[in-house]
Amino acid sequence: MRAFEDETYAARRAKLRQWQAHRLARTHADLLESPKFHAGTEFFLKDLYGSKDLSQGIDQVRRIVPAMVKVLPGSALETIADAIELDALSEDLDAAMVSALGPHITRISPAFYADAYRKVGRRSDRERQIGLIAHLGQSLEGLKRKPFIGVGFRMMRKPAQLAGFGGLHSFLERGYAAFRMMSGSDEFLTIVANREMQVSDALFAGDDSVLG
Repeated sequence: MRAFEDETYAARRAKLRQWQAHRLARTHADLLESPKFHAGTEFFLKDLYGSKDLSQGIDQVRRIVPAMVKVLPGSALETIADAIELDALSEDLDAAMVSALGPHITRISPAFYADAYRKVGRRSDRERQIGLIAHLGQSLEGLKRKPFIGVGFRMMRKPAQLAGFGGLHSFLERGYAAFRMMSGSDEFLTIVANREMQVSDALFAGDDSVLG
């Protein structure tokens, strides 16, 4: 793919993700406003289901994992694996949506988005995406119970950056901080997962009203 084609796709994908971010903020506006769930919702919108690219390539993952194993618990490494899978799946689904939207990408409406969503299909992948988000949240909730995990994150920050793995490590740190601040994360994750599944089910059923 030529450079200008890369740039064109990146711009189109950015428009899609911006629209999706606004939809998510509308759907979960009450959680954003909740003192109990605000921190987790911010992380959910910006990291778990946002526009940040977490995947760094399998070679870079292999370079940093041996060092991370020494200072981080297995649950943290499991979270990284889930983050990479979620990032790859979300990227693939977004690419399909960009293609399905075609010229409507410059003026996305609920109707255009819903039509593209159904055209792409892949219902099992949508369900997997939502499941990965919930599982990531559960893993991050578990991290906050690990003793000295904050120290481990600080120790690994520089090695991760040098290995080109800084994005994923930063993701873990932000998630740990967000879930450490939040109480009732199980309730939060259940609400988010159920709502997103309801949105997906409604779209596949032809109900565009769930997009607001």
